[in-house]
Amino acid sequence: MSSFSIEDFAGNGVLKELLQKLLEDGWDDVPTLKIMSAEDMDAINMTQRQKDALEIRSYLHDRALMQSSINYDKSLEQSLADFKIKDGYIFKGIVAAGPAEPRACGCVQPPPVVDEVAPYAFIEKISVEKLAPEYKIGMERLVNTKAPPMKVLELWQDKPAVLLCIRRPGCIMCRAEAHQLYTKKPIFDALGIKLIAVLHEYIESEVKDFWPRYWGGVILYDRDRQFFKALGGGELLKDKFISGFIFNPRAIANYKRAKAMGIKQNFKGEGEIKGGLFVIGRGKTGIAYQFIERNFGDWAPLAEVIEICRKLQNQQQSQEKSIKISQE
Repeated sequence: MSSFSIEDFAGNGVLKELLQKLLEDGWDDVPTLKIMSAEDMDAINMTQRQKDALEIRSYLHDRALMQSSINYDKSLEQSLADFKIKDGYIFKGIVAAGPAEPRACGCVQPPPVVDEVAPYAFIEKISVEKLAPEYKIGMERLVNTKAPPMKVLELWQDKPAVLLCIRRPGCIMCRAEAHQLYTKKPIFDALGIKLIAVLHEYIESEVKDFWPRYWGGVILYDRDRQFFKALGGGELLKDKFISGFIFNPRAIANYKRAKAMGIKQNFKGEGEIKGGLFVIGRGKTGIAYQFIERNFGDWAPLAEVIEICRKLQNQQQSQEKSIKISQE
């Protein structure tokens, strides 16, 4: 499984001596480093051996990823085009979830999920604690001093944000979802979107194993599980291991998808509380998209998430253009 630690990516060969230079020039995370062009390499005077090493490292990293739909040799614009919603695509709506398939030959019914977006007035009042910053070269693995609680409104005050609510950081399916989402960081950067992970339980060893190997973005601790309650319509959405996994073909398929990535797992911590994903607009513009993990290991469709973020970017650009015209 490929790590998002740039030190691990560089290894102990000819790229290692470049780390400080990469940091100084802003090439400080793996997804961004992998889209370096020939001109970018020449600008920092990379030798041919270093260029060859970067190409090999990028290939090996890509090969381990679950979804190989983005070719990092393409331009970023082409990568964005790869995730453009095709004509005729039908959105599930602002609130989305995986299919509600019967389990155990129809003897067990899946838990119901809400069909209305969580109230923004509830979301903006949530308090969280910061466990890890966005990963950069040479950073400490975790926030050294316990950060005071903060209002989440501060997180998307200036930029929209994608919040990935993770059921359990040691879960193989949760790690796979986080990894495949963070792999697309250059796209979200281009769209002006922050990537944030939210945990409902804090076990230090689990956070250390999770960040930055599977997720290199900010990690927050939702002590009161308010984001997770919001996904469940005010109550935590939970499922039992037997009925929710063993008797659920959809969850089994999700597990096999994650296992194919070669991800390690453990069984530490609470694993029955379902997670999901929010896309939240800048300032107080509200929740643009909400995905609920109906089945263990369900992922928000990446094309939908990117399309929603693209629309937020277009709205913001239109607003800024209108303001500029009115001031002229």
